[in-house]
Amino acid sequence: MKLSPSLLSANFANLERDIKELENNGIEMLHVDVMDGHFVPNITIGPVVLQSIRKITDLELDVHLMISNPGQYIKAFADAGADILTIHSEADIHLHRTLSMIKEMGIKAGVSINPSTPLFMVEEIAEIIDLLLIMSVNPGFGGQSFIEKSLEKIYKADQMRKNRKLDFLIEVDGGIKPSNSSKVLNAGADILVAGSAIFKGRNICENINLFNDFVKMDSKQ
Repeated sequence: MKLSPSLLSANFANLERDIKELENNGIEMLHVDVMDGHFVPNITIGPVVLQSIRKITDLELDVHLMISNPGQYIKAFADAGADILTIHSEADIHLHRTLSMIKEMGIKAGVSINPSTPLFMVEEIAEIIDLLLIMSVNPGFGGQSFIEKSLEKIYKADQMRKNRKLDFLIEVDGGIKPSNSSKVLNAGADILVAGSAIFKGRNICENINLFNDFVKMDSKQ
């Protein structure tokens, strides 16, 4: 299991403290949600904040662009320090071109699909992506409940990957918590994005250990 904690749920008055605690508890990747108030009904951070985060950590920055016209902002986020840039299939009519642009910047390219978007919408660009992000809630806000139908989509994505001998990673974002982490992993996911479940109560170490405990428990059954 690889956890990518969503900074959307972190304490923005003490981001450096929270990030250092994640590092100290074995986290290797940070999920940075970028929202524009247009593609999703919320506004979060931009390249300036990402650049500040890059200065305080060497962790892999997994940047999720929930924005309209993402192609206009690829260079800004790449220059700010993103290691992975994920754009939404629903937000870009020239998906292949924008994903190719990301890869030309020397960083990993990801594509995301919303709960109502069928998997076949990304089949034509599957060969060029490094990551497929499957949304298991409707994007825009943290703390939502996992949509169970997402398990079927995760499984189908994993089967497509195997059948076509591709090596993109499958990431799942939305409603992830210790109690459902194992079934998401068993469906084929590689990376779990968790926000509220990691930062709730501000006991980051204990919450990460809960994820590890549930996965270990499942592996023994």
